[in-house]
Amino acid sequence: MDRTRGRPASLVATCALGVGAALLTRRMTQTWGTLAGEADEVLAGDGILPHADVVATRGIGIAAPPRAVWPWLVQLGYGRGGFYSYDRIERMIGLDIHSADRVEERWQGLAVGDPVHLAPQVALRVAELEPGSHLVLEGDGSLPGAGAAPYAFTWAFVLRPVDAGTRLLVRERYRPLGAGGRVLAEVVQPMSFVMTAAMLRGIRERSLTAA
Repeated sequence: MDRTRGRPASLVATCALGVGAALLTRRMTQTWGTLAGEADEVLAGDGILPHADVVATRGIGIAAPPRAVWPWLVQLGYGRGGFYSYDRIERMIGLDIHSADRVEERWQGLAVGDPVHLAPQVALRVAELEPGSHLVLEGDGSLPGAGAAPYAFTWAFVLRPVDAGTRLLVRERYRPLGAGGRVLAEVVQPMSFVMTAAMLRGIRERSLTAA
């Protein structure tokens, strides 16, 4: 009996299963926490990169009004309130981040055009800001270090009032600027999912404490 005959078919089946699992996992992690339809809705900031190749939308429900959540969003950033995520992981890669556990008035004066740093030499710019509604950050290569990434990027935080409190949606949009941009955008998604999920939970915990 020639056992080699079945190997090509087995290999194809295994590859197909692997690709299917990857696609399923990708969809799940890129829409984590969203309710029906939220991942496909048009959100603030979408028009900045209308033809993004990679889009991730994640969400969480918070039993507090938008006014209790907004101050935590405004003070996001390196050298400010941090990212309310896994500070230890961020410090392991050399970022001295300590997420704030209280609202600081000195970080509340954010305005369109201001930089929000991800690291000492890497910053996004505030592209859109409406208090209590949404905050959109943009990386277009015009700020120090922002051009290091081979893709244009927007990071939108959207608050929606609901009967139970607030829906907080976070959307990432990537538009590759080079051949490797799409690959890198896909590669960073697993870590983005882990850190964003932790950040959403961190914002929820802080908002409930302050509500």
